[in-house]
Amino acid sequence: MEVLQSLSSPGSCPHLYGSGNVSVVKEHYNRTGRLVNRPAKSEGLGVAEACWLLISVSIMAENLVVLLAVLLRLRLRHRWVYVCIANITVSDLLTGAAYVINILMSGGRTFRLSPALWMLREGVLFVALTASIFSLLLIAVERYTTMMRPLHQKSARKTCRVYGMVALSWLLAFAIGFLPLLGWNCVCQLESCSTLLPLYSKSYVLFTLVIFFLILMAISVLYGAIYWHLRGSAEVGSTRTRLRSMRLLKTVVVIVVAFMLCWGPLFTLLLVDFFCQSRACKPLNSSGWVLAVAVLNSALNPAIYALGSAELRQAIADLLRCLTCGAGTKETSSTSGGSQRHSSLRNSFNHVRSLSTSPPPVRKAKKPRLSSTTSCLSVSTD
Repeated sequence: MEVLQSLSSPGSCPHLYGSGNVSVVKEHYNRTGRLVNRPAKSEGLGVAEACWLLISVSIMAENLVVLLAVLLRLRLRHRWVYVCIANITVSDLLTGAAYVINILMSGGRTFRLSPALWMLREGVLFVALTASIFSLLLIAVERYTTMMRPLHQKSARKTCRVYGMVALSWLLAFAIGFLPLLGWNCVCQLESCSTLLPLYSKSYVLFTLVIFFLILMAISVLYGAIYWHLRGSAEVGSTRTRLRSMRLLKTVVVIVVAFMLCWGPLFTLLLVDFFCQSRACKPLNSSGWVLAVAVLNSALNPAIYALGSAELRQAIADLLRCLTCGAGTKETSSTSGGSQRHSSLRNSFNHVRSLSTSPPPVRKAKKPRLSSTTSCLSVSTD
């Protein structure tokens, strides 16, 4: 707590973060108008929550399969774009897990949370969102440097650069996502609170929107430069290499477009939230569907990988085949072992019965052995 007090702003009041101040969350929801026309919800999960919980678990399983397939392909063919795709797959996996946590801690359970737990719940989602955007930027930088300044896939310089960028992206994602928990919030300044996120300061919301906008602009510029480079250069390499690079470029562009379409409504509402006064914008009071649409982006990305890359599609198919064959092998081995034992007993019984019923074998008379002289004569007479 002393660390939070040293990092916090004057309006954050870290002494109110503890579990004994659960009324703070409800007070902020009431102040921002989020409790207006809010239907009373039971403590259990409703039908909609159960459906979204199932979807979130499916997103986690889907991304886990893709992650294992990417790691398998990375082990066989050490291409750095697979490191970048594995990075964004981990962020999608985290998004599914964060939404599961959000569902289990929402509804009537929201007002039993302390401010620290509430900011932790929302902070995990912000970390996943920030990691996804940084992962898209990492892919764009990797593609740009590969096209403009190609290095060997096993170059130590490129190894350090890629893994360093991955580590930096996650470090920044955790730092940005948990800034409100570290003090950039409005626990003691109700007039500066966001409506969508009642314990978050509007200045923090604007800060994240500016960062996301700048990153998306940088991604657009990088992909524009890559496209014009591929279009205007006839000496990039072999035709097969250019076609593969163009297909990969189309795949990552589709990923960026899907990200903008899914997360765009949430960004728009956050921007409206910054300029709107509390209780002035009614659409902000019922915005749960916007977050659900944003989470669906994590379900689209694995499908985009599979449809856009033949190598990843083959890796996913090989992984699923191994999983199904592994399960089938255990089942068939247990059944075939019993059938083999049964057939061996049956064969041994038939062999004993045949020995007992068949007549004794007739011994053939031995031919007299020829002497050496007789044998020589027989050979000479032929």
